Amino acid sequence: MVLIAGSATGDNSLSDAQKKEVVYAMYAGYKKDFPAVTDISPQQAMTLLKTDEVVFVDTRKPAEMKVSMLPHAITQNEFLSHPEKYTGKTVVGYCTVSYRSGVFAREMAEKGISVRNLEGGILAWTLEGGKVYDENGKETNRIHVYGKKWNYAPAGYKPVMFSLWEQMF
Repeated sequence: MVLIAGSATGDNSLSDAQKKEVVYAMYAGYKKDFPAVTDISPQQAMTLLKTDEVVFVDTRKPAEMKVSMLPHAITQNEFLSHPEKYTGKTVVGYCTVSYRSGVFAREMAEKGISVRNLEGGILAWTLEGGKVYDENGKETNRIHVYGKKWNYAPAGYKPVMFSLWEQMF
């Protein structure tokens, strides 16, 4: 993995508001691959988090999760091993910009399991003021952005990304 110091290298001249526009536009383009999946905005998910009525399912690779995760998130494998444990909660999938989690939500819907997709993923979450946590549960300012194409971390965050080789596997 590569650590990029400072602000996002997607375009250093963009404000956080402009980065949000880019992230949401990217997500809108991805949405065509899972149009029937129900989205949830970061703000709606943050409200649910306060009431303990949500479970976040991280659909990213373990290396990404070691850098940062949403509060109290579980892995996709944890969810799949006992989905019935989460009955009565709003299940929200996420990844970097929520493409992988959108595909996951679509696959779960085909099995009769309701999973919402976090609009804009972990990038939108942080751009909207949400906090992320490292593998030890401590708040962090590091965020895994996957690769340069998705490098729109908010100001004050240190983007971490896969090399081109790591992105292929």
